[in-house]
Parts: sequence; structure tokens; C-alpha cells
Amino acid sequence: MAKRASSADRRRFILRKLHSLSGVVPLGLFVVLHLWTQAHGLWGQARYDEAIADRNAIPYLPLIEVGLVLLPLAFHGLFGVFLALQSRANVGAYPFNRNWMYVAQRLSGVAGLAFIIWHVGQYWLPKYQGQLSPAELYPALCADLSATHGGVPLIALAYILGVAATVFHLANGLWGFCVSWGIVVTRNAQRLSATVFGLGGLLLFFLGANTAIYFATGSRVAVFGVPVGSHETLARTCSDLTTAVPAGQPAGLGK
Repeated sequence: MAKRASSADRRRFILRKLHSLSGVVPLGLFVVLHLWTQAHGLWGQARYDEAIADRNAIPYLPLIEVGLVLLPLAFHGLFGVFLALQSRANVGAYPFNRNWMYVAQRLSGVAGLAFIIWHVGQYWLPKYQGQLSPAELYPALCADLSATHGGVPLIALAYILGVAATVFHLANGLWGFCVSWGIVVTRNAQRLSATVFGLGGLLLFFLGANTAIYFATGSRVAVFGVPVGSHETLARTCSDLTTAVPAGQPAGLGK
């Protein structure tokens, strides 16, 4: 009986380690690269299409996306939901910072997974079904994120909240990974790594949120080499595309 329990504990330990590792490599790396690729849209459609073309030129890209993104995502997401359902919040009895961060990690994981599934269904699946060409992706993002319901850009807000949940889950998860794998051991090292990952998370969120706001409004906080608010040096921007669509005319996917 004890041997069976020990075997179950060993499997659970290995699954937890794999769950932690998959959140860093390949999923964490993919999140950073994906946000950076999408941020090329801040320079206009020409630069965005060029970035997408560079990505599509990677050999065996469909196999890479399935084997190194979708399958790890399925494992990380499903096992993460299992852990969230098994865990018990004790912030009422022990309202310490790390307890709150543990709860936030589980909640952000569930929210981030829901957002990613929706995002994949909105753009990735139509791309592989031949319903959305690379040249149509930029106009679709402009149209979808700029659409409003009752004057509220719900899709753009969903993207900003989804990016926030995903980036928080990644940044906090990186800290947990370093602690659980014995990379940072001392209290000072843990505090320093928490600060570094926190600042990195804020930078990633700014990158993603700035991109989402741009696709929604045609405005951006900053683009390297281009003055804020200036579109003269950018060819075919979201401002051009959204103003070209007559009021009340649907555009993009899911309309």
C-alpha cells in the first residue's frame, strides 16, 4: 500500500515539474515572441506583414506550432485547471503575500487559458482552414478590436485583460519556477528575482496592451523611431483602415 502511494506521489511530482517547466519552455518563450511579433503592427501593415511572413517562412511551422505550442498548452492548461480545482485557498486564515499570489496564479491561469482558446479559435483556426490569409490578418485585427458594442470596445478590452492575465501568470510562474527548481534559494535572491520578473511582466504587458490599443484606436503610446501620434512615415495603418470602413458596416472576423 505504501509502495503504491509512493508511486502515485512520484508521478504527481513529475507531472508538477513538467507543468512548471512547460510554462517556461516552450510556452513562456512563445508568449514573448508572439507579443513581439504582434507589436510590429505598430509600424503599419507593411512591417506587420513582413514579420508574419518571416514567421511563416520557418520550416515545418505547422508541426512546430502543434508540437511545441498547442500540445504543451493543452497539457499545461488542463493540468493547471486540475491543480486549481484541487487547491484550497487559505488567504482568510493566512493573509500573506505569497498566499494571495498563489490564488492569483491559479485565477490568472484559468482566465489566460480561456482567453488563449478564444484567440486561437478567432484567428489561428481560420488561418489553417484557409478562411484568413496572412494579408487579411492586419485588417481583421484592426476591424475586430476597433468594433464597439454600445460604444464600448469589448473585444479590445477582452484582449487587454487577457494579455494582463497571461503575462501575470507567466511572470509570477517564472518566479515560482526559479524557487521550486532551486535556482533562487536565499530570501534576498527570491526578493530580487520577484522584482526582476515583476518589472519584466510590466514591460510585456505594456507591449501587448499598447498593441491592442493601437489596433482598437489607431493610436499608440510610442513606436521606436516614429514620433508619438505621427502616421506620416507609416504606410497603411489601423487609422487608415478603420476610417475607410463606413459607419455601421461590419468588417473582420466574427461579425
